[in-house]
Formats: sequence, C-alpha cells, structure tokens
Amino acid sequence: MTDAPAEISARPVLVVDFGAQYAQLIARRVREAKCFSEVVPHTMSVAQMLAKNPAAIILSGGPSSVYADGAPELDPALLSAGLPVFGMCYGFQAMAQALNGTVAHTGLGEYGATPVQIADTASTLFDGQPAEQSVWMSHGDSVTVAPAGMRVTASSAGAEVAAFEDDQRRLYGVQWHPEVMHSTHGQRVLENFLVRGAGLAADWTAANVVEELVGQVREQIGSSRVICGLSGGVDSSVAAALVQRAVGDQLTCVFVDHGLLRSGEAEQVEQDFVAATGVDLVVVDARDRFLSALAGVSDPEEKRKIIGREFIRVFEQAARDIVGSHQGSEDHPVEFLVQGTLYPDVVESGGGTGTANIKSHHNVGGLPDDLQFTLVEPLRLLFKDEVRQVGLELGVPEVIVWRQPFPGPGLGIRIVGEVTAERLDVLRAADAIAREELSAAGLDRDIWQCPVVLLGDVRSVGVQGDGRTYGHPIVLRPVSSEDAMTADWTRVPYEVLAKISTRITNEVREVNRVVLDITSKPPGTIEWE
Repeated sequence: MTDAPAEISARPVLVVDFGAQYAQLIARRVREAKCFSEVVPHTMSVAQMLAKNPAAIILSGGPSSVYADGAPELDPALLSAGLPVFGMCYGFQAMAQALNGTVAHTGLGEYGATPVQIADTASTLFDGQPAEQSVWMSHGDSVTVAPAGMRVTASSAGAEVAAFEDDQRRLYGVQWHPEVMHSTHGQRVLENFLVRGAGLAADWTAANVVEELVGQVREQIGSSRVICGLSGGVDSSVAAALVQRAVGDQLTCVFVDHGLLRSGEAEQVEQDFVAATGVDLVVVDARDRFLSALAGVSDPEEKRKIIGREFIRVFEQAARDIVGSHQGSEDHPVEFLVQGTLYPDVVESGGGTGTANIKSHHNVGGLPDDLQFTLVEPLRLLFKDEVRQVGLELGVPEVIVWRQPFPGPGLGIRIVGEVTAERLDVLRAADAIAREELSAAGLDRDIWQCPVVLLGDVRSVGVQGDGRTYGHPIVLRPVSSEDAMTADWTRVPYEVLAKISTRITNEVREVNRVVLDITSKPPGTIEWE
C-alpha cells in the first residue's frame, strides 16, 4: 500500500463519517474551498485522529437518531482538543449531546427543502448571507437547548436551534446539509467555517501538488522499472503521465485493444497520448480473442466476467514479456505496477489494502503469484475532477482528460444481446454521431455521460426508401450527475436530438429508430445492461 505524500496530506480537514450518504461529497466540497480533506470513520479513536495533525474537524450527517441503540457516539475529547469543529445534521446533534445540550424527540421532523431564519448575518458562519435561506434538512430529532456557551444563530419551524456557534472554542454546527447543492448558501457556510472559523489559508488545489506527486513517485520507484495497464480512460492515462514525468523511460505502458472501445479511442491512446507524453507503449491487439470469447453470450454479467478474464490473461502475458526482457538487469528490475486508484476507491474499500489488482477500466482481479509487483498509486488522494486538473497540468490530451466515463467492459455491455463484430460496428457508428453532435452543441460540460445503447435482440418496423424495414433501435441515455450515485436525465434541446436521430437513421445501417431514455437514477441505472 502506498502512503500519502507527507506534504500533501499535512494538516488535513478530517471529515468524520457517521454513516452519511454524503461523506465523500463533504470532502469534495472542502477541497472545492481549496482546503485538503480526508474522510475517516467515526470508529477511529481521538488519539488516531489527532495523530493525523488535522487543521479542523467536520462531523458528518448519518442515518441514526442519537438515541438509537448502537448509534455512533462522539467522544467529547474531540471537542476539547483545541481544534475547530463543525457539525452537520447528525454531527450537529452529536455535538450538542456531547456538550450537555438537549436533543429531543419533538415529533416534528424536517425533510428536504426547508426555510431557515438567520439570527445574525454577521456571525462567523453566516457572514455575507441573507437572513432567510432555503436549506436541505433531514432530521427527526431536534436540538431544543443549545450547550452552554453556544450562541444560537439560526432556527426553523421544526428546529428551534438550527445552528450554533462558539468563536472562543471554535465550535460550530448546523442542523442541515450545507454540502448538498439544494442548500442555497451551503458552500458559503462551509467556506466561512474553514476560513473564518478555522483560520485556514484556502490555498490547496490539485494542480499545485503535481510536482509533489512527481517527487513522491520518483522516490518510491528509484531506478527500478515500472509497468502500467492503459485503458484509454482518464484515470489510467493521468496516472501513467504522472509516473512518466517522474521516471521517464523506466515506465512501460500496456494497452490491450479488446475491440470494445468507442470510435477513435484506441487511436487516442496509440497516437495522441504517446505524442503528448512520450511514454513507451506496448499495444496488444486482442480484438479477435475477445470476440471469440464473447460469441453466443447475451447475459450482461457473464459478458463482464469473460471480458475481465480475457483482459487479465492478455495483460499477464504482456507483463511476463516485459519482465522477461529485463531479466538479468538486477540493478533495474521490473518491480512496480501503476494503478489509477482514486480517493473514492480508497474510502469505499475501507482504506484499501494495497493488493495487486489491475485497476484498469473494468477492475479485473489480481495478478498471478509469479508476477509480484509493488503498487504505485499516484492518484489515491484525488477525486475524479481533481484527476482531470492534474491531467491538464501534465499535458494529457483534452480528448482523454474530458472523456465521458465509460464502463470497463466498454461497448460489450452497451449491446443488449450477443456481441458481434457487425453489432459493434453499428453501435460504434451511432455513438460517434451522438458524441459529435453533443460536442458541436457545446454540451460536453453539461452532460456527465451519454451512453448509446444498441438493442441487438430487438427488431423494430420502420419505413425507409418507401419500403418496410426491420432495423434495430438505438437508445440515447444522456445524464447529469456529480458522483454517479444519483443522476438525472439531461434535458437535451429538441433540435440537437433531432440532428442526432436524423443522422443515425440516415447514416447507420440497420438502425431505423432512435429513442430517448428519460429515467432518473434511481430508479433506473445509468447503463442499460
């Protein structure tokens, strides 16, 4: 397991996770405020938290009542450690309880958009904000009596004490969720805590730590050789570019062309990425192998397993070839494997174990025992948007940096039914048209991604050339999202949809119908499979 660079992780804002749906989002919002953040579990002891030398503490929301059996507890020692602390929702109530305030079952909960009244618009949290604002609430219990020394600075119909502040002890809290966009001034509240309450400089950005990351990688690898599996996606590309910046020709990248990428993406890796970074690239053409393995298979989960299995086998052989070509070079052996692990991966896996998994575009399994590598994970402190900033700083081509998220198995699971060369050609052509027109309309930053799906096992009647046709339908699935946990369908202008539909039905053989998926997530997933 790689450790975080000391300089980058020095004095983090710790987000203590009480089981919140939005703990990662809080961490992102802190970083948007230009302060480095890290999520830690509520089970971590106060001593362990303090050992991280935090600059401030944020207590997240959570699903529990503070009175529920087994509810996460807040050690009062954290509040007396002399650190600035900010509680949100459950964290706010846990603070109140730990400081001998009163949290009561009032029978009046508040959920969703809720008006609050700010008692002091010059306070630390609410400076520069209106006296009435809409916030996002989610609570059943309420703080009815603020702890001694706390000044009540906001209230709502269901929460007499909706915010409190103590500038002397630097303790603050709000009953709502300032991290969600539905809280109209939520980011300002958070920034006020960080800058005014905690006194932080707000000078951290992903771009300004590139050289620190490069230095860390250079120190870790030394004079050894390192390999990286490139998928064509932003994570592996940026990780490879960063390592290449650090150790140059000690890095060899492996790109497995499985034939399931979108139009132009293999060329982006083989030509644009190499030209921009100068990386040493080994290309393995495995298109026929993957098609043969997928023949006759329609079940999406089985497709995923097959693609993952074949990828690891191809990568194994490529890795053995690279290792074998450097045998006898004991001074410079192949010792390291680059993985594009991001911070959300670390958090969701409970901190990560550093096991040798190829973190490629479809999270395949581990390498065999005879291929032992130490992991290099230069992006493990960063969120996706921060990875893009780093990529731009490193000169990674924008077509790769801003590429829409793409499922690991690629087009293999965007074909409903068996994957064949002919169906891949049809889907690839339709997808290229959709992406081209969405880009031409300037929608690339509004749409998080737009899966294009071929209903390969469906034939739909149509009229083309004054005759009946039985072509395949194409589904467009444009969505907007921040984190993929939830998503809404994007309201693409009618004229853009008309261009896409007309071009696909005119230019792509065997397609006579284009449909639009207007389902949010939940209940529908982003991918169709």
